[in-house]
Amino acid sequence: MFSLEAPSEVEGIVDVCIIGAGPAGMTAAVYLARKRLSAAIVSKDVGGQVAWTLGIENYMGYQYITGRELTAKFEEQVKQFPMPIVLDEAKSIKLESSSFAVETTGGRTISARAVIIASGKRPKELGVPNERRLIGKGLSYCSTCDGPLFASKEVAVCGGGNSAIQAVIEMAQVASKVYVVSRNLWRADAVVSEKAGLLKNVERRIGYDVLDVVGNRVVEGLSIRERMTGKEETLKVSGVFVEVGLNPNTEFVKGLVNLNQYGEIEVNCQCETNVPGIFAAGDVTTVHEKQIVVAAGEGAKAALSAHEYLLRRPALTLAGQGTS
Repeated sequence: MFSLEAPSEVEGIVDVCIIGAGPAGMTAAVYLARKRLSAAIVSKDVGGQVAWTLGIENYMGYQYITGRELTAKFEEQVKQFPMPIVLDEAKSIKLESSSFAVETTGGRTISARAVIIASGKRPKELGVPNERRLIGKGLSYCSTCDGPLFASKEVAVCGGGNSAIQAVIEMAQVASKVYVVSRNLWRADAVVSEKAGLLKNVERRIGYDVLDVVGNRVVEGLSIRERMTGKEETLKVSGVFVEVGLNPNTEFVKGLVNLNQYGEIEVNCQCETNVPGIFAAGDVTTVHEKQIVVAAGEGAKAALSAHEYLLRRPALTLAGQGTS
């Protein structure tokens, strides 16, 4: 939950509504506040993917920091400013005569002169029959959150990218055995792959498709098939961690801003979308690298671009400044 001592409701119209409270959204908030613009943050949680990350070794200023520690640092910095925090999820953005109306699933409406979308991404599903039925019953999308529940048990991690192999490293410290199931060769950074490759209780299944998660009331196994031979196998595991990629949280802006084939918001180098006054930053956009430091930088850019946009608007009085 959000721990900031900040107002939870928004009064009147704000200069900028920020959707999302990950690295991009939180950085945008600080930059807007320093420009003396009024802003409000709308987000169902705080930290986004960062809060789920066990260890971060490539964020400048810290040789090593946990995701929750870094999220706390972001919160501490935002806490300097009296910025409303709305713990809710954006449902739609509507264009009004001279502003935008951000509507939430909780029935709120936030009026703003500009919007920064920093809603990030969410985990992809495996798409197998028993997946949704067994969520929370041994199937998880967050090893950091649920890993301790599987102490001394055998588990499987599905995926071969950075998040998957980091989950392998994390679970190898907790579980008795970790299977890694991936369709192709690992795509994780070399330093991460090398670290996982040294673990004695990790067993690889490379070149396999996941057929289903096995179990009645709880997870009892993972059914897989080798792609080259068609040979099927059921791994007897108590836990399955799904780390097969992420989908952008852009359903609420479909038909409003341009999206690419992956559902990401198309932006230019100034974080501008095709709709004047709507900006986007971080993993939800077409920016190539999905990294914490990149998302934070893009959040700063989006805030500065929003500030410039508001200053250029004719005969405009900024809510946070009281000057045109």
